[in-house]
Amino acid sequence: MKKCMALVCMFFILTVSVYAQDITIIQTTDLHSHFLGFSPNIDYTPATINDDNTVGGWARIATVINDTKKSRKNPVLVLDSGDFLMGSLFHLLCREEAFELRLMKTMGYDCITLGNHEFDLFPDGLTRIIQSAKRYNALPAIVASNVVFSAESKDDDSLEKVFEQELVKTYTVLQKGTLKIGLFGIIGKDAAEVSPFADPVTFADQVKTATTMVDILKNKEKVDVVICLSHSGIKYYKNKNKKEIDPDRSEDVQLAKVVNGIDVIISGHTHTKIPKPLIVNKTIITQSYEYGKQVAVLDCTVSNDGVSLKDYSYIDINDTIKGDAAITAMIQQFTQVINQKVLSPMKLQWNSILAKTTFNLTLKEDECNLGNLIADSIQWYVNNVDANPDDPDSRVTLGVISGGVIRDNLLVGKTGKVALCDAFAAIPLGIGMDDTMGYPLITCYLYASEIKKALEILTSIYPLKGSDYFIHVSGVKFTYNPNRMLFDRVTEIRVGDEHAGYNLLDYSSNNKKLYRVSADIYNATFLKIIGNFTWHILDIVPKWRDGKPIESLKDARVDADKKKAGIQELKEWQGVIAYIQSFKDEDGDGIPDIPAMYRGKLDRIVVEASLNPYSMLKRGTTVTWIGFVVFLFVLAIVGGIVYAVVKRMRR
Repeated sequence: MKKCMALVCMFFILTVSVYAQDITIIQTTDLHSHFLGFSPNIDYTPATINDDNTVGGWARIATVINDTKKSRKNPVLVLDSGDFLMGSLFHLLCREEAFELRLMKTMGYDCITLGNHEFDLFPDGLTRIIQSAKRYNALPAIVASNVVFSAESKDDDSLEKVFEQELVKTYTVLQKGTLKIGLFGIIGKDAAEVSPFADPVTFADQVKTATTMVDILKNKEKVDVVICLSHSGIKYYKNKNKKEIDPDRSEDVQLAKVVNGIDVIISGHTHTKIPKPLIVNKTIITQSYEYGKQVAVLDCTVSNDGVSLKDYSYIDINDTIKGDAAITAMIQQFTQVINQKVLSPMKLQWNSILAKTTFNLTLKEDECNLGNLIADSIQWYVNNVDANPDDPDSRVTLGVISGGVIRDNLLVGKTGKVALCDAFAAIPLGIGMDDTMGYPLITCYLYASEIKKALEILTSIYPLKGSDYFIHVSGVKFTYNPNRMLFDRVTEIRVGDEHAGYNLLDYSSNNKKLYRVSADIYNATFLKIIGNFTWHILDIVPKWRDGKPIESLKDARVDADKKKAGIQELKEWQGVIAYIQSFKDEDGDGIPDIPAMYRGKLDRIVVEASLNPYSMLKRGTTVTWIGFVVFLFVLAIVGGIVYAVVKRMRR
């Protein structure tokens, strides 16, 4: 009898130990190759603490991971929810060297997923990154569950083979202590929309995919915990004064609402800083900001009732944390590789000083000095390389850059020096058709009426779709009224510059003159998306100088040397570097100085909010007049109803 009781007690103890198990989850997201603390990189001192103001740094993250593991007796999972790539000079060799994946493997990541920026180098580029990491025997587990390969095109065959070889899996199961952990990964709708270079890869419905994965993990694999690594996101309400999560715009909140059985969602993509995890439909959701500025640490308990949140902390990664020496040494080695293989042929080094500044250049959802400088660099670079001084129409009238591709600020820091590494981090994205890194610049010709449509992206698309669609401009000043009808809010456009002055542009349909416009190929790709999104109200047709439509934007790339075969692409990031280097040395110390004109706004974007009927209808397009007629019709109906009610009451 005593033996039976002892066996029962032992069984009970074992059962409780299995179903009341603690586990710790460490999360990063949207690291974007930001290996070093910033900004600026040249201030970063990982070996010492409390002597710089930089944030982030993978060596510091490694310290947090190691310290967390040492402080816990329970199993620890280290996870990342995508966009580990694209954002610093290090990614220039990601296909050949896979620096990011090698570091993550060394730092102890258990599983990661893919974000939209992992597809920036086309499917074949992602293939090469993964194969390079495998060659170094440094490939962490990767899950991606809603990637769909094309049956018709062969352009994604290499990546499909990587999946077939299970170097990337639709899901994985990890044994942690007594727990079986099931993990899967998805790319959300918004992330899929901003992945034009993933083509011909597409992404299956996130809800259907998650439902299938939960079923497999719960019923086939019999896991204790289901974790979704989601590159989808959490968003706040657009009203910046209302610091609350907007559930309708937060894809991961919606996912948790409609898909039962996900215990934890490790969220990414939206670069959102949240004060505490969200609990939605018993699902724990967390997101750890951006660029390695923060690490989320969740302590959870797994029991018969599911997964519950026991404790959490969001650790700010800054100079109060000493960097891990081994990771610091790896990064220093990678820096030398970049110098030798990429920068030395360009007569540059990682820390080459381009200029000095006495003020910060920062990105804002408003006209800002960094946006103006980068837009100016586009116009300046193309005009310097590919315009005829004797032919005014060959010069770029409008340079455009969206806030979504500007990724970092240029800060004064300790020295006021602007180094190459920091300037590149401000505009780091993309790849060209020549298979070299960086978005190429394209030019096309537009009617003045189409320039107005392009500017309406800021007035009407940006408020609907968010910060990535805020555009910064060079060569124009424009005024808009946010109270007017959508897609017809621009009321005045002037062309010129701060030195020669600005002249009024006739943007009516009567003006048949063509104006040269320049942007990077990524932003130009969105012209078609904008047209479709606005029911073709904002259709813009890129044209050659003779007015014929450009069939393929890759044919519109600017050629830096027409004497050579093919197109020698002008890279956007190289234009920024060259433009900064072109500034005058104001104090005679041999280093160019950022001009004082960039200290503040240049009034290129002017908001004149008004409900004055004249302002509301002034130079209105068809959109405005249709809206006005509808307004009058509704007003007449309301007036008729009021009249009828008043008449009846008088009886």
